[in-house]
Amino acid sequence: MRTIAASLALSLPLLVSGCSNGVSHLSSIESAAPGSYRLGPGDDLRLAVFGFDQMANVYTVADNGTISLPLLGTIKAEQRTPAELEAAISSQLLSRELATKPSVSVQVVKYRPIYILGEVQKPGQYPYVPGMTVTTAVAIAGGYTFRASTKAAAVTRSGTDVERRASVVTRIMPGDTIRVPEAWF
Repeated sequence: MRTIAASLALSLPLLVSGCSNGVSHLSSIESAAPGSYRLGPGDDLRLAVFGFDQMANVYTVADNGTISLPLLGTIKAEQRTPAELEAAISSQLLSRELATKPSVSVQVVKYRPIYILGEVQKPGQYPYVPGMTVTTAVAIAGGYTFRASTKAAAVTRSGTDVERRASVVTRIMPGDTIRVPEAWF
């Protein structure tokens, strides 16, 4: 009898450790650094070029990652920072001899949305807010369900198909998909 009880006592921690919250097997995602935002399809950009009023407008980054500008045509915006896009537009204006000292301003006026799934009250698509974390995304989605794992979530970063583990304080980026798993224990 003692042998059975002893072996159960030894194996119980192994059984419990085998239960997971659905994300423990994933590698950790790196929190997004402030100022490291890269443009992507669905972002709305306000563009202004000093002396070129016909270019001043709000442009949406297309599905192919480009914006189409008067005088310049199609320019790649995806995976560039706003500052890098400003430099690319300035370079085009210089190379076409349309301006000698171009002054270009690019501002993101609307970020692409985030998506939150799983054990939250109202899963769905929500607008991105700068500085958003997993916790704030869950709050926007109405909070956790009673079944939710509240210690970690799975995040698929926009532009990748790789799901990674994120803590509740991990910064979220526009276009990210957050999956809140069910807690097992």
